[in-house]
Amino acid sequence: MNLVWQQVMLSTFPIRQWLSASYLHYLVGPLRQWRKGSRLMQWADWIGGVLVMLVFAISPFVKNELIAVLLAACGIYWVLLTVSDEGEQELGVQDWESGDGEQGAGIRARVGEEAVETDLAPRDSRLAPLSTPIHLLVLLYWAIATVATAMSPVKKEAFVGWQKLTLYLLFFALMARVFRHARIRAWTITSYLLAALAVSVYGLQQWFSGASALATWVDPESPLSKTTRVYSYLGNPNLLAAYLVPAVIFSVVACFAWKRWMCKVLAVVMVVVNASCLILTFSRGGWIGMVAGLMVLLLLLAHWWSIHLPRFWRSWALPIVFGTAAAVIILAVVVVEPLRDRVSSIFAGRGDSSNNFRINVWMAVIEMIKDRPLLGIGPGNTAFNKIYPLYQRPRFSALSAYSILLEVAVETGLIGLTCFIWLLLTTLTQAWRALQALRQLGDRKGYWLIGAIGVMAGLFSHGMFDTVLYRPEVNTLWWLTFALIASYYRGPAVKVEKVER
Repeated sequence: MNLVWQQVMLSTFPIRQWLSASYLHYLVGPLRQWRKGSRLMQWADWIGGVLVMLVFAISPFVKNELIAVLLAACGIYWVLLTVSDEGEQELGVQDWESGDGEQGAGIRARVGEEAVETDLAPRDSRLAPLSTPIHLLVLLYWAIATVATAMSPVKKEAFVGWQKLTLYLLFFALMARVFRHARIRAWTITSYLLAALAVSVYGLQQWFSGASALATWVDPESPLSKTTRVYSYLGNPNLLAAYLVPAVIFSVVACFAWKRWMCKVLAVVMVVVNASCLILTFSRGGWIGMVAGLMVLLLLLAHWWSIHLPRFWRSWALPIVFGTAAAVIILAVVVVEPLRDRVSSIFAGRGDSSNNFRINVWMAVIEMIKDRPLLGIGPGNTAFNKIYPLYQRPRFSALSAYSILLEVAVETGLIGLTCFIWLLLTTLTQAWRALQALRQLGDRKGYWLIGAIGVMAGLFSHGMFDTVLYRPEVNTLWWLTFALIASYYRGPAVKVEKVER
């Protein structure tokens, strides 16, 4: 059964051999001579890293049009890197022994004693494009979306959505490439955390000084109708909550990943400020995302540390941590009235106007999927806004499906939804394999991988009940998680022959 799962998740698929025999192989490297003669391109990956950092540093503070320009620049730059690439290196024992930091030390400690078999291959930023199962499934999903665009009843509107999707996927490809450098990976996360800290500080200022609602976010008849819901620079509390879910999780991870004490203190401050601001958005979807992400994070951290814990803590660490967290949450819900009212509205069904709105939208979207089950109506909210009015219930207009799975199904049909779920499962499978290898080596870089898995769980949980995942400030973070996990990919197990000391 395990072998079947590995084959379905492409864990044993010979990607490099397939690429070398495919037409995609000929797209890589025709400009390599130009690149060798360019001094600027000696810093190619760092230039790409700066572009990626710039996107996360300014996205909450600028208009979407500027973000689109930056994403286009990232996509063009990835194409330039690809056509000037030098191709893959042959992997040998000398590559294993040149590993950096704790990872290299761990490998060297094992080589020379006996043959080593591990899923963690050498660090090499020049692996061929599309060289991971995640890349292949992203490419497949893009191809399905392309066909859905061509078959869409509103081709012009679907083409707009296809362009946006293409920009996001090119951004993913660039990130997955440059993140093979551990420093670029860490600095990118840091740039996002610093931007999120500024966003959260302004959100807290709104709470203490008061902020007028820019839209009707709360039922006027609800006890929370007069409660301030912070939205900071993003203009919407639900969007702000989705933006801060990764900030809370990554700042928790930073407490362990950052080595210096001053950095750890900054990370603790980030946890408190970001979590406080997220709670004050009163976004139920954001709360669900934060709780889901932190639960996954705690589970993975417990697994990571379990090999170093005494027998008692191996058995009782998780029950104690989850029990304490549950007690704190229950106490807060019981004591804080606005929090209690907001949480109880989650279980109110159609009795809550927001719940009733989403249920009516979901019913209409399901009808849309039934009419175009295979390839949907084409990607993007522009196409959705063109078709949805034909199905909407009276007084329930919507900008999207308010659920990531329904959104994928209505845009690319059941074929696209199947590919999307396959992509999610494959990404998590590859993340688990990489995490196991890093855990055995004791490599601290595994903390960021744990954070990426937690962020993916949090954003997906929030996206199941809201439309925020398709906004650029959040969608870039969504693909950041895939890129982080892809950057840890080192191929099927490689056996290293014994080396004499």
